[in-house]
Parts: sequence; structure tokens; C-alpha cells
Amino acid sequence: MDEQLFFRKLNSLCTSKEIFYFLSSLAIMSDTMASGALQRISEIAVDDNDLKNLEGVLENDVFRALCLQFEYESSKLSNTGLINALQALVKLRIDPQSTLMGNLLSECKQRLGKVQLSVKNLCSLGESLLELEGPSCETLEQIVNQVQEKDINKWSPREMVMVYKMLQVTAKDGKQYQDLLNRMNSVTLAMVSQLSPQFTSVILKSLVVLHQTQAVPLVTALCKLSVKHIPYFIGDELVKVLEAFLYFGHCEQTFKEALETHVPKSIFTMHPQTVSKVMWYCCRKMILSKPIFDAVAEDFISNADSFTTEQIAEYIVPFGTLNYLPPSASALFRKLETVLHTRFSHFQPHILLNLLHSCVLIQRYPVNFLPKVFSPYFLQHLQAQPPGLDSTVTSQLTQLFLTVTLECPFYEGPKLLPKYQVKAFFMPHSSLDVYLLKRVKTGLLYLLKKRIYFASEVSTPYFYTVDIEIKLDEEGFVLPAAQCEEVHRRIALCIDGQNRFCINSHNLLGEEAIKQRHLQLLGYEIVQIPFFEIESLQSCRKMADYLYKKIFPHTYGLGC
Repeated sequence: MDEQLFFRKLNSLCTSKEIFYFLSSLAIMSDTMASGALQRISEIAVDDNDLKNLEGVLENDVFRALCLQFEYESSKLSNTGLINALQALVKLRIDPQSTLMGNLLSECKQRLGKVQLSVKNLCSLGESLLELEGPSCETLEQIVNQVQEKDINKWSPREMVMVYKMLQVTAKDGKQYQDLLNRMNSVTLAMVSQLSPQFTSVILKSLVVLHQTQAVPLVTALCKLSVKHIPYFIGDELVKVLEAFLYFGHCEQTFKEALETHVPKSIFTMHPQTVSKVMWYCCRKMILSKPIFDAVAEDFISNADSFTTEQIAEYIVPFGTLNYLPPSASALFRKLETVLHTRFSHFQPHILLNLLHSCVLIQRYPVNFLPKVFSPYFLQHLQAQPPGLDSTVTSQLTQLFLTVTLECPFYEGPKLLPKYQVKAFFMPHSSLDVYLLKRVKTGLLYLLKKRIYFASEVSTPYFYTVDIEIKLDEEGFVLPAAQCEEVHRRIALCIDGQNRFCINSHNLLGEEAIKQRHLQLLGYEIVQIPFFEIESLQSCRKMADYLYKKIFPHTYGLGC
């Protein structure tokens, strides 16, 4: 049979039984056809996770006849036939110590020593050796050295991807073969438009593993290409792309827009791991995408029972971090509570704490679970597992405790012992914008005439730091900041720079929203000074006028 016709027919068959029947009808096969048949059998077994039925395949007379041909005539096989057969048999988990595998491996290494193999064959051999012997296989270095001698400009996209994958495992940090990688990165840039969704995700993953931070033009081109491929990524391909965007710090507005189009309409067919990584990406990039978050909430309500505990947390935590309640919030948190009641003991302590803390950021109070969280048993487990009781963990515990104290007066369960409480909250996303602070202080000085009438970065007994504090007496006169008597009102100016908001949004992040809410409950009058209200105020006088209207909307005076 003509080889083209043979492979067309072979690839149309979907079970090993059909393939064996087809092969038994042929009188003669080339070694390329025979190895292709083995590969198709292995693909079906692996794709269908059908290795439990492997015994029937291995005992089939046609299969055994094929293996005998490869075992006794390995020296007569073509390079492609030899290496494809080895690759298929590795996938089928044939015993590496068998005579068949020993003969094929020995013949492959002989031809490698004679420098007879193409790039594609070298990479296929490398994949098989990695599977059989792991990254420590000495022959892999010999393969990579031969690959380096090939003309990269003649490689096909598939060959380029195969080399990236091999280097990803063998080169570790990439430094050992950086010259080769530099040439590959340059040539790959020229063929970007030819890359399929699968190839795009594989190369981006390899660039991350190999720390190719200097390959900016290639990374940028691949990220732009990913926008077009979003509807066509399958399996974990989109996850690899999201990880690359985060690793290289790449931000593409069109990528976000493509996700907003794709995720809501595909949410119920996407794997939970992919959805959770989309949320993780949005959370890390501070992207509040209401279409995505609303769709994810609906998915959680419908399917959370089948999620892992890690996926549950990755679905929910971004809602708190980015301070957003979807339209289905009531149903969402009812479902979360049901899942927690059922599977509370299944959660790792740090994952559970992060999950519950994110809920209080958006005023969803897990009071039914806090007695367990504040128990010595849970706290000991928390301390025993990395990262232990670091500043982030103790801040979350303390903020949970402060939240139930201030916002849930009906809570009568165990309290958080003082030894687990922090003196000041660790708030990584709410650091003070020093440039904005300086501008506001200049405006206040112009308005109040003396520096003694306000204090900046004031520590409070309640774990929070106030950006700027102004004290007033009973008649509304401004008091010196150091004065502690006759203080009737305390005003907290919140100097909210861009870092305290979701990206390209006026939506405060969860940790800043809860801070302002708690300061208000503790008796402060909150005056928010957001960056977008003052960025256009260039003169000191305009800043002072703005502050006057914000802080003293009626009247004020100066105490002496």
C-alpha cells in the first residue's frame, strides 16, 4: 500500500482493535509504516488512559509480530522507523530491560555516535531517553551538542518546539546552552506567525523555565499571538500562557479583553484548574474584570463540589483581594459555606486561612468557622507548616479577630491569644505613595499654616497606620497633632495612590477597603484622597482649596 494512503487510513482508526484488523489485511509494510502503526496504538492508549487494557494489546499476535520485526532487524531500520518505534514502545511501557528495548536503544546510540540523525530524530530520541532514564541521562548532552551543530534556520516550527522542550529539562537554568538559546530565540521570532496554539504555549513555558528574561522581542510577539489563540487553547495550554505573562511581567489590554470574551461563554466547559489560574492571573495583576468574575461565581455555585480545596481558594480569594461582590454573591457564599461545612478538615491550614481572610475583606463573615481557626490545635498546625506564622499569616489572623470584634459583636467564640497578634498589619498592596503624601502635606501646610496641626504615618493601637491624622476639639478647631486632651474628633486622611486600586479602575482593593471601614468603626472620620482627584492639581493653592473642601466642608478654626 502507498504510504500516504496507509497513514491516512491509520489516522482515521480510533481503537487498537481496528488498527490490528487493518494491519492484518496488509501483505507488506515498510518499517516507517510499522513504526507509525505502533505510534498510533500508543497514542490511543495514552489519550484514552487505556493502559489498563494494555495487556490485551501486548498479547495481540499482530503487535507481537511487529515487535519481533523491530527486535531482530533493528540494524536494517531507517532512522525514522527506528526512533519512532522506540518512542511508541516507551509510551506503551514496554520493559526497558527486555531484549527488544535493549536492541533498539543500542542501535539508536550507535547511529547517534555516527552523527546520522536529523534534528527531529535527535529530539524524539531525547524524549524517549528522558522518559526511560530521566534528566541525568548522559546521552542527552551528546544529543544537545549535535543539535547545536545543525542549521537552525532550516528547522521547522515543530523541530524548534521539540528542542525547546528538551532544553527545558536538560539545561535547567538555560546558562549552559545560552548561545544556542539566543540563536533559537532569534529564529523563532521570525516564525512566530506560523506557531499553533500548542506550540505557542510550549515555547512560552520553556522560556519561563529557562529564565529567558532577555528575550523581550520574542516574549512580546508570543504574548500578542496568544491573544488570537485564546479561543483555541486546550488542556493546560492557557495555564502555561498565563504563567508566562506573570513571569515576564507582560501586560496586554487586548489579552484581558480576549479573556473577557472567551471565559464567560466557555466557563462551563473549561477545566477548573484553568479557570482557577485565570482568577489567579487577574488577582496577581489586580485586574477586576466583572464579566470574568461574574461567570466564575456562577461556575462555582454550580460545580464547587467537584473542585479541589486549592481550586476553591483560587476561585474565591480574588473576590476579596479585589474587593468585588458579584450579582450572585448571596448564592456564591451560601455555596462556599456549604462546601466548608462538608470539607473543612480537607483544607490545608494556610489555604483555609487565606480563604476565610479574603471573605472578611468584602464583609462576608465566617463566624461559624472561627472557633476552629482560633483553636490551639489549628494554630499549632498553622505554625508547623511553611511559611509558619510569618508577618502575612499573623496579620491575617489578627485582622480576622479585629473584624469579628468590630463587625460581629454577637460572636462569643474563642478569642485570638495576644501572642498570635501583630502590632501593625502587614499590607503589601497598600503601601503609601510617598510622592502623593508629599503633595498633600504641602497643601495642608499651605492651608493650616503650621506643621504642628497634622501628623503623618501615625501608628494606632488598632494595628493600622493612619496616613495623615488631624485632631479637632468640640467646637471644630484644629488641635496640635501632639495634643491628647480635649480631642473630640479624629480625621484620618487616606492618601490612596494607584497601588491601592484595581488596575485601570477606581475600585479600592480589599485590604484598603477593610482598613478604612475599621478605622471608621474605631471612631475616625475617613476622608479619602484618591490619586485621580488630585493628579491634575498642579499648584499648591489648588491643592489647599481641594483639601479645604474635603476636610472642612463647613467651617474650621485653629487652636492656639
